[in-house]
Amino acid sequence: MQYKRILLKLSGEALMGEQQYGIDAHRLSEYAEDIKAVIEKGIEVAIVIGGGNIFRGLSGASQGMDRVQGDHMGMLATVINGLALQSALELQGVETRLQSAIKINEVAEPFIRRRAIRHLEKGRVVIFGGGTGNPYFTTDSAAVLRAIEVKADVILKGTRVDGIYTSDPEKDKTATKFDSISFNDVLSKGLKVMDTTAFTLSQENELPIVVFDMNTRGNLMKIVSGENIGTVVNV
Repeated sequence: MQYKRILLKLSGEALMGEQQYGIDAHRLSEYAEDIKAVIEKGIEVAIVIGGGNIFRGLSGASQGMDRVQGDHMGMLATVINGLALQSALELQGVETRLQSAIKINEVAEPFIRRRAIRHLEKGRVVIFGGGTGNPYFTTDSAAVLRAIEVKADVILKGTRVDGIYTSDPEKDKTATKFDSISFNDVLSKGLKVMDTTAFTLSQENELPIVVFDMNTRGNLMKIVSGENIGTVVNV
């Protein structure tokens, strides 16, 4: 296996499947099956999931809502998604723990770094909800922060696109895909991988990022097996 411990970043929008809103049970089940297959190979898996399928603080602020209030609503949305993913994984027989950056003791453990690492060592999937617990920080930032804290080998960013392109491949048919690219080149070319705060934190800690299509079954296993899937961003 290419990696021992991974941080999988999933967008909330990915959970919608073909729907316009909410959680698609079929998509959730597919993700759980792919994650289970990786766990069975001895890979330790931590997950950060967004909340954009339910609520996005930035869009709320654009409609006149207080940004801090909106971001707290977004944090709660990530916990809802975390609970849904936890349930789907446990239906597959995978042991999980949901940890939240904001205290919701009835449904999730508080985030405690050493406890999270211990869960991973025992083969449990640890889902981190609540973002960083702070407004103005995205779940991309939360993913990088948690990956560094639990000493993950890589961040695997699952999207609906199969890597990083010279331009948006959904709009530009001439866009070409990078198999690998450096952090500096991403910045100099103005490519969008993560928000600037998250990307800079990853670069400073020399934590590689792999951007790949999570919606294609088996891609997650191919990446951890060392196959050239998606785009690798490294030093």
